[in-house]
Amino acid sequence: MRLTSFTDYGLRMLMRMASAPERAFSTADLSAEFNLSRNHLSKIMQHLSRAGIVSTRRGGGGGAVLAIPAQDLRLGRLIALLEEDQPIVECFGPSPSKCTILGQCRLKSRLRSAERAFLADLDHTTLADIALPARNGEIAPAPLNEGPAAT
Repeated sequence: MRLTSFTDYGLRMLMRMASAPERAFSTADLSAEFNLSRNHLSKIMQHLSRAGIVSTRRGGGGGAVLAIPAQDLRLGRLIALLEEDQPIVECFGPSPSKCTILGQCRLKSRLRSAERAFLADLDHTTLADIALPARNGEIAPAPLNEGPAAT
């Protein structure tokens, strides 16, 4: 299975945002950091904002922050969200399929099953699990699943 660049770039942005959850990231910052089109990243950011994954603010000191803690964001869910308009085969799409074997196809159910298994497996991983390392001067998120502090 091949993910679209929309998903690839969206995951990079989210991984970076998860590395410094207290920081607001502008699309200009992310564009420069990843050497990607600011226009393309803006479209992805809008999509993530509409879905409630990120919260955005305009103006000085503005940018985007995670609206949901990284440890609560499952990778399979994020990929399904970013890929929602990109069916893996034509017959999964919203438009009428031009497939000539549609009524006799035995592949479609296997592909649907494989797609569900793919996303379910990725749901075992959270965004916090794949966050990029914090940069110099940034506060890294607190490690998860730590017991009480030793005294």
